[in-house]
Amino acid sequence: MSELIEAIVLGIAQGLTEFLPVSSSGHIEILKYFFNDDSIAEQSMLTTVVLHFATALSTVFVFRKDIMDLLTGALKNDESNSRTYIGYIIISMIPAVCVGLLFEDFLETFFHRQITLVSIMLIFTGIILLLSEKLKVSNFKLNGFRAFLIGVAQAIAILPGISRSGSTIASSILLGINRTEAARFSFLMVIPLIFGKMAKDLLSGDLVSNMPSASYLLVGFTAAFFTGTFACTIMINIVKKAKLEWFSLYCFIVGIGLLIYLNV
Repeated sequence: MSELIEAIVLGIAQGLTEFLPVSSSGHIEILKYFFNDDSIAEQSMLTTVVLHFATALSTVFVFRKDIMDLLTGALKNDESNSRTYIGYIIISMIPAVCVGLLFEDFLETFFHRQITLVSIMLIFTGIILLLSEKLKVSNFKLNGFRAFLIGVAQAIAILPGISRSGSTIASSILLGINRTEAARFSFLMVIPLIFGKMAKDLLSGDLVSNMPSASYLLVGFTAAFFTGTFACTIMINIVKKAKLEWFSLYCFIVGIGLLIYLNV
């Protein structure tokens, strides 16, 4: 595979799996297992940062009006719902930040050929997606407590095989939040985390190792941005139309199929 084709494939994969509820980390572990190749996870850290930056910007682009409304509302002198909403986003970040900082080394042990774990977590993702589709109650408003619980779901999704978008959207729906707001909050709450993780990686000093070419990074960034914009928009419509069961079925098929394969 040529360098630029590889960049396009990585960019498309990042853009799709960042938003669709199928677990990007789980699929990377599956690829590593079947290709018996750990190099997939050993790409330049700079490449990882650039691709995540692209999907973060695609989220900002899709929700640009919401973000501007929140920021302008928060800057007003009078009491604003924007400040409250931003507060909910901050609250939702607490579990993932704590888990990431306190258990970073321990969590890394789950990302080395733990294919059985990935299979079980994919099935778990399928279950929560299916449950959210069957629930009809959507009369509750977002508040600090619910934001924290959604944040707990986001922290759990650090495990490979559990989809971040799937778990946060499903948990929001299970908490009685309407589907449109569930999708909106799920994607807005991850933006500060992505930029925070990028800042941490930039400050680590490891970005210069195995650094790819500028054209490689540009092509990967472009592919991830446009694919991410498409996937984010599509995912919002999917949630509104209550079509998560298709992703639930996909997770069941892959998870159960892997378990059967491992035990044959």
